[in-house]
Formats: sequence, structure tokens, C-alpha cells
Amino acid sequence: MPSRAPVPVHCPQPVDGRRALSVGRGTIDGVTSTASTVERAFRAALYDDTDTGLDTGASLLAADPAADAELARRGEDFVATAWQRGWQPADVVRLVRRELDEAHVRLAAELIRTQSGRDRPRGRRWADQLAALPAGPDRAADRFSHATAVLELYRLLLRLPALEPLEEESRRTPGPAASRMLGRIRALLAKAEATGYPEEAEALTAKAQELMARHSVDEALLAAGAPAPDAPGACRIGVEPPYEQAKAVLLDAVATANHCRAVWNEPLGFSTVVGFEADLEAVDMLYTSLLVQATHAMAKAEAAQRAGGRKRTKTFRQSFLAAYAHRVGDRLAAAAETQVTRDLLPVLATRAIAVTGRLERMFPETTTTRLRGVSDAAGWTEGARAADRAQVRARPRLE
Repeated sequence: MPSRAPVPVHCPQPVDGRRALSVGRGTIDGVTSTASTVERAFRAALYDDTDTGLDTGASLLAADPAADAELARRGEDFVATAWQRGWQPADVVRLVRRELDEAHVRLAAELIRTQSGRDRPRGRRWADQLAALPAGPDRAADRFSHATAVLELYRLLLRLPALEPLEEESRRTPGPAASRMLGRIRALLAKAEATGYPEEAEALTAKAQELMARHSVDEALLAAGAPAPDAPGACRIGVEPPYEQAKAVLLDAVATANHCRAVWNEPLGFSTVVGFEADLEAVDMLYTSLLVQATHAMAKAEAAQRAGGRKRTKTFRQSFLAAYAHRVGDRLAAAAETQVTRDLLPVLATRAIAVTGRLERMFPETTTTRLRGVSDAAGWTEGARAADRAQVRARPRLE
């Protein structure tokens, strides 16, 4: 079974451990000789990663309701520090959901939402992440349980490593025509995800990709004629388990076909995609839609296998998604070669150089990885068939 080209991987420092707690890093601010409740709780629970320290800190906080406001303020400070280290709201929520429980996710969402009220404006993508935050915590928990969850969350926030900073978005504001185009693309992909007919899903996805290609070229030509040249940006897209390696390969293929580059951060569960704003939008939408279509197709393939008396396993699912990513990538690459006419090549080449330069500045050192553990022939065959159904035909040449 063939494999796609290696996926660039960034290898950050781990989140856990006590490396980030050294005094020289100054991660806990404002600790004075005054033994306030919050300070004593932090000394017990945040510098000590044992359950005993956590219980001691939670007991101190539970017994002193007057400390609640200060505890919340310190949490907002931890959130603000996360932004200084390069994190964004969706990044924090994604990691909290991965490392802790839903109760902690709700606590984190409330902290982020509250802190945003005294934060500076940070652009449309940031605002979208704030709008997508889950609801706040359920206040039904007893004080000790609530304090325990808060301290567990603060432990995680305290240990967040520095990430590559994402500069704020394009200096050009998308006009009404661009907004309408993105709305049409989203609607087409939503229909493709919802339909139970493979042929209809293929046609809808084909039309959506055609619109993406036209939108990308329009934006490139508009930027080339602007008084101030546009610059590539970057965004992070979650690559969640299970089968995250195959998902990272799929995202890399989608990014490459849409004039972007992607680097996978396996320990933290996301890929950073570098490209121009219109292309970043296209990558995010298309990757999300293809994942939904792949999941639906995999469920149908498993049901058919079970009906035939064959028990499906994790290996089947992993092989299915690996084949899906491989086949989608091949066909996207083939379609990308016929996207534009020759006279547009200089504009796109200039943008490609800018994207590569931005990527290399952000990630001067990366490694590569290939898919592992793909051994179920039936899963591979079904995944390739699903990709053929979901994937688009070659798009019309753009004049």
C-alpha cells in the first residue's frame, strides 16, 4: 500500500513535567510574604504536582469564600500569559479538553471570556474563537470539588509551553463579495456532509472547490495590485485523536493543494497552516468537510463489513482513513496542476515564495513522518473508494 510524502512535524517541549515551574521563568506572579488564602493554596497545589498538594490547596480555597474573586483574577492572569506565549482561545480549549475533563473546559471558557473583556481587539479569527467558546461551568458542584477543578486547570495553564506567534490577519478586510463567496462555499460543503448520496456529495464538493479556486485567484490578483503588498498569515487547525497521523496527512494534502503549507505538532494536537487569508479559509473549510465525509463513509463501510460477517477493528479504521488521506491527496494534487492559466503563474509563484519564507521563519527546524500501522487491506480498499466518491473532479481551467 503506497504512502504519501512525509508530513512536516514540529517537535515542541512537553506540556507536563515541572520544567516550566522554575523560579527563573517567573510563572507565578505576585507571591508576597503575606500568606493570603490564594497564595497559600497556590504554594501547596501549583508548585507541588501531587494529589496531597492539590487537596490541601482546594481545602484552603473551599473554606474561604472571600478568596473567590482573587482566585478568578489570578486565572485571568494565567490566560493573559498564555496569549503572550503564542496561544489562542481555541488552542487552550483544545488542550484542556484533551488533558482534563469537560468541567475544566467550561472553567477555561469562562476565564477566557471574562479576560477578553479587558483585552485588546485581536482580529476576526480571534473573535470567532471567542464566539465559539462553550458555556460556563455548572455551579452545582460543592466548593471543594470546584476548587479542585480550578487548581487542576491552573496547573495546566501554568505549564503551557511557548508557541510560534501567529501574527494577526491580513491588512486587507474582505469585501462583501468575498463574504458572499465564503457563505456559498460553506453552504455547499454543509450539504455535501448532510447528504446520504455519494454522487450528490461529490458534485457539491466539486462546486465548492471550484468556488474556492476562483476565490483564491481573485484574491491573489487583487493583492498583487494593492498599494501595500499582502503578507501570508497562519492559523492552527486541530488534529484530534484517534488516527491523528492520517488526519495530519489529509490536512497537509488539502493545504498543499490550496497554496498553503502545514506543519503538524503531534504532542499538542494541531497543525499550523501558513498561507494567505483566502487560502487559509479554504483549507479550514475543506479539511473539516472532508473529515465529516470520511467519518460517515467509514461508518457505512464498517456496517457493510459487519453485515458480511467480518468484525471490524481499530486497524480497519486506521487503514481506511490512511487510504482516504492518501487518495484525496493524490487527486487534489492532480487537480491543482490544472487550476490556472499560464499568465497567472508569476503571481502564484511570488505568493508561494512568500508562504515558504514565512513557514521557514516560524519553523526553522522540522522533522518528517510517514504513516505507520496501516495493515488492513479491506480498510485500505474501502478508504480509497470513499475518497474517490468524496473527491472532486478536475476543476475547469480558470481564465
